[in-house]
Amino acid sequence: MDDRLGTTLHTGLLLSTTAGLAWLSGLPMLFPSLGPSAFVLALFQDSDAASPRRVIGGHAIGVVAGLLAYHLLAGDVSMTAATAPASLDGLRLAASGVLATTLTAGGMLVTETRHPPACATTLIVSLGLLPSPFEGALILVAVVVLVLGHELLLATERLSARYDEGV
Repeated sequence: MDDRLGTTLHTGLLLSTTAGLAWLSGLPMLFPSLGPSAFVLALFQDSDAASPRRVIGGHAIGVVAGLLAYHLLAGDVSMTAATAPASLDGLRLAASGVLATTLTAGGMLVTETRHPPACATTLIVSLGLLPSPFEGALILVAVVVLVLGHELLLATERLSARYDEGV
């Protein structure tokens, strides 16, 4: 199969796992940063960029940093509604996003869990879109499902290649 087609299908299959869970459960298990994570997993299958430690670790740091920043600075404000220009609420959200992204970048570098899509995850949390610890846990469950789906697709592909070689 053409690498472009394979990467495209791999990305779609990975995202369909969390999309299905979101649909069946009604829980927010499909969020913007999963798309880039699925693409990284599909495109860089055998590189460090696709290692479960980096993908799960990066998102975990993003969730924790987002929760910390949001509850420290923004609390009851959310990006789901526009804030007035130059308002205190807008400033609190902006500061929360900046702090969360800074903490996420530093945390990923210190722990060697660099995964750029995690910076989107931290913004989702720190801007009040999924700001509860329960929602943070759901994010991590969705990321783990994405990684497990990736590992399953790779194992299936390797088994198929071995079978083809043996025939």
